[in-house]
Amino acid sequence: MTMSVRAVSRPPTHLPAGEFKAKCLQIMDDVATSGRTIIITKRGKPVAQLSPAIVRPSTLFGFMEGKGQIIGDIVAPIDALWNADAD
Repeated sequence: MTMSVRAVSRPPTHLPAGEFKAKCLQIMDDVATSGRTIIITKRGKPVAQLSPAIVRPSTLFGFMEGKGQIIGDIVAPIDALWNADAD
């Protein structure tokens, strides 16, 4: 089973509104992939915050699909004796 753990959160990056306006789509993609938060400033004062969206599944059924891995033959008998067979 593979688990992903988010790294320790880093302080948000501050970005002037003019630069955000010029590179909006690229910055949004960077936030989505890196998970970092960006604080958008206007004249040096924070006015907005851009954070990655947290998407939760509508149901827990199937949320682990594709996360496990089968190693070896799961149907073949094993060579170990069970307590029931040890009479």
